[in-house]
Amino acid sequence: MHSLLASAALAGLLALLPEVSSLTLPPLIPSIPGVTEPLASNAPPLPILQLPTPPLPSPPFTPSNIKPKRIGYFWTGAGDNIHADFLATYSLDDDTFGTLLWVTDVPTSGNSPHHLGASLDGKTLIGGGLLSLLKTQDTAYYFDTTNPYRPVFKKSNRALLSSITDEIRAKPDGGFFITYMGSAVGTSPGRLVETDDNFNIIHEWPEDVPGVLSVLGQQFDPHGLSIDYENNIILTSDFVAPVTILKPTLGIQRANTLRLWDLPSRTILNTITIPNGGGIQDVKFIPGHPEAAALATAVHLGQVWVIYPFRRDTKGKLGVAELFYDLGPKARDTVAIYSDISQDGRYAYFTLTTANHIAALDISDLSNPIRLDNPDEDQPTIGPHYLKITPDQKHLLVTDYFVQTGDIGVINTPADFKALYIDILQDGRLSFNRSIEFSRDFGTGGKGGDRGGAKPHSSVVFDLSDPAGPVYY
Repeated sequence: MHSLLASAALAGLLALLPEVSSLTLPPLIPSIPGVTEPLASNAPPLPILQLPTPPLPSPPFTPSNIKPKRIGYFWTGAGDNIHADFLATYSLDDDTFGTLLWVTDVPTSGNSPHHLGASLDGKTLIGGGLLSLLKTQDTAYYFDTTNPYRPVFKKSNRALLSSITDEIRAKPDGGFFITYMGSAVGTSPGRLVETDDNFNIIHEWPEDVPGVLSVLGQQFDPHGLSIDYENNIILTSDFVAPVTILKPTLGIQRANTLRLWDLPSRTILNTITIPNGGGIQDVKFIPGHPEAAALATAVHLGQVWVIYPFRRDTKGKLGVAELFYDLGPKARDTVAIYSDISQDGRYAYFTLTTANHIAALDISDLSNPIRLDNPDEDQPTIGPHYLKITPDQKHLLVTDYFVQTGDIGVINTPADFKALYIDILQDGRLSFNRSIEFSRDFGTGGKGGDRGGAKPHSSVVFDLSDPAGPVYY
């Protein structure tokens, strides 16, 4: 409760700052019988609340007027944490690769930019802030990409019951589903947040009584998010209680569960446990799989598990987890394991953040996965995390940065702050090729202006090669 009062005081201060008056700070969490009482009694004060001061004036940058067919957008934190966080737009075409096209600031700093997602029509991007709540700032930032070469900051907002914006998935009718990993003060439970097509938050799921009691009774910190619209199901994976990565902490609280949801009703059908998983960071449905199987990453174990949503467990409930592949000793406790799967469902790729490694599997036969990389190979990457297979399925785009909380937290992963553009060979193996160096581009004398470097966490790729069928991923 003390943290909520402090947040209210800081919100009042924020309202006096004209530079950030466009932000939408809601009032205190409304009273909901049976829901807010446990929150109030169990939520510790936030470790460090920070003054919501505006960012330093942004330095000039050198844009380009070229119009490449392939564009990479990177949701990026200022290296010094006091300049504005921003969306960096780059060319990914072969002949102009790494050319900075544009820099789009948001009106805040210190958000620790996290995941980035695109609407299905390619006209809007949304980026979430991992630590925005520490400055009582909005947690989701929207960009207008109607002109894909000159994105414009559109709006920002935040949820009432939840914070710590994580994975993002577009809705077919407009808007987004978003996992918010923590409560409004960073503790468990988080929520699955839904927006409308104007990107206003309309729901924080679950809302039904059994679902709310379930997430209050068991750690619910959704990070991974995958949606199968054909089969009307959702999978979310629980990672860590966010506030426990900040000081003072008695240790990071890692979860071992996934939730299987009914899409039409947005209700939880079952909680699926991976024993001793130690943080189930990511989950993704395998495209085209006849049983709608999905792959989930268990960080403590260093393993990949397969989830069969329509098989029944020993209690007769939908959703079964089986060990799929052990990534080996170097994958144990690597802080983060994130994934992507090729559109033909044949190959899967995994970043092992503190092992400085990207693993590749042939998953075309789930009964016989084949490892394609050498786990003992020294790869030219430091701190790989977020990755996306490009729409043409020919490249893997990896950002070499996870989380650095500095003195206020216990997660500070090494990174070289690069975006790696890795070739995918015909057999699914990886060939390291080119990279974009954010420390150079946003350091002293850099074309993006000196912001003390930059921390690119996530990316979206637009492929405009076919004007009749552009792809936004």
